[in-house]
Amino acid sequence: MAHTSNTISLCLFIVQLFFMLLAKANAKIPAIIVFGDSSVDSGNNNHIQTIARSNFMPYGRDFAGGRPTGRFSNGRITTDFISEAAGLKQIVPAYLDPAYNMSDFAVGVSFASAGTGYDNATADVLGVIPLWKQVEYYKEYQKKLRAYLGDTKANEVISEALYATSLGTNDFLENYYTMPQRRSQYTIDQFQTFLVGIAKNFITNLYNLGARKISLGGLPPMGCMPLERTRNMGNGNECMESYNVVAVNFNEKLNGLVMELNKELPDIQVVLSNPYEPMLQMIKNPSSYGFEVASIACCATGLFEMGYACDRFNLFTCKDANKYIFWDAFHPTERTDRIIADHVVKTALSKFLA
Repeated sequence: MAHTSNTISLCLFIVQLFFMLLAKANAKIPAIIVFGDSSVDSGNNNHIQTIARSNFMPYGRDFAGGRPTGRFSNGRITTDFISEAAGLKQIVPAYLDPAYNMSDFAVGVSFASAGTGYDNATADVLGVIPLWKQVEYYKEYQKKLRAYLGDTKANEVISEALYATSLGTNDFLENYYTMPQRRSQYTIDQFQTFLVGIAKNFITNLYNLGARKISLGGLPPMGCMPLERTRNMGNGNECMESYNVVAVNFNEKLNGLVMELNKELPDIQVVLSNPYEPMLQMIKNPSSYGFEVASIACCATGLFEMGYACDRFNLFTCKDANKYIFWDAFHPTERTDRIIADHVVKTALSKFLA
């Protein structure tokens, strides 16, 4: 009997090993490496002194095990779904999370920090990790990766990995429209050009560090976030069209940057992963995507709460987040992120993942 059970165990192990090897063989990229803000932060802010956190319920209530991770969502976020679509792991762990080590980070890592932006002044607002510091963490990661995999294998991972970035929303909503400094220095158009210059330097830095496959994230229709609609009370809580116009213009500038970088830097492949149109379509026609609520969020009253104001004991918090496009007043639900990820995988990222 013991012999039979050992044989079954061995067979199960071989089957599991086969499927693991098959998943590895099917992986189009060896790793996903993430830079950005709360849209792609999987918990780095849990490990720094800031109020920009979400490591408490009801955040993460639909995540595996129903636990808050520091993702600003009820569950997983876009980069988690992109990683899964690439045949890698189902989640991309946060670099500062001590629960993970280099065996995890070798196939996916996020340096992102909620509340940050291209502009250092944006990170200063909530005391979060600025973009330059994320790059410093990445340099440290490269050293650890070489120690873990050896130079040859590590260099292969570095050059073949997908680098996913998502930044910019906070530069406008937290910084330009909220704090006086940049408004006194730049018109809105000049500020966009200033940010694009930072984006160019950032991508060039990554390129010089060995990155070749880069996804530059565009802006969503930020005027339709519940928080901005709440502020637009005088216009019947409609989307703030002026903010959406800025998002469209900025995305056009980013697209121009993508074309410029692809011409200037040998062997680089940069794409724009633009969530604007699919997200706007969801907001305009929620029922055709299976949503019921587009104008307010699931958490609390859905009008302005996010972070610590998104209270686990709030009686107004919705029961089923899948009916809502937004989880809190600033961030999408897991289901919305899944749809956005599916869109960018089939469009901008198809050349890397096909």
